[in-house]
Amino acid sequence: QVQVVESGGGLVQAGGSLRLSCTVSGLTLDDYAMGWFRQSPGKEREGLSCISRSGGSAAYSNAVKGRFTISRDNAKNTLYLQMNSLKPEDTAIYYCAARARSYCSTSATEFSYWGQGTQVTVSS
Repeated sequence: QVQVVESGGGLVQAGGSLRLSCTVSGLTLDDYAMGWFRQSPGKEREGLSCISRSGGSAAYSNAVKGRFTISRDNAKNTLYLQMNSLKPEDTAIYYCAARARSYCSTSATEFSYWGQGTQVTVSS
């Protein structure tokens, strides 16, 4: 059984930083492109970043480009999202997801496995 578990969320002041982690079990992480998404109440799930199977390429949404950095350690079956210069509008539940392809997608429907999410709250 595949398990995806996000951690590292919490409460932070605007301008601060958080590092999210996503630990995956039940699959070999280097067979999957990985992505980070977020969702706020009443809003659609938003794709933030995606990284290729090997970690050789990555992409970011305009909302987070220059502030967030995605990385992966396949040997540890772990995905990371370093979030800097956080803003109140970054407040959301953050989700980790796995896609059974080499490269990234911006569509949540193309990801096969999802975690339960971790709450990030940014105060003004």
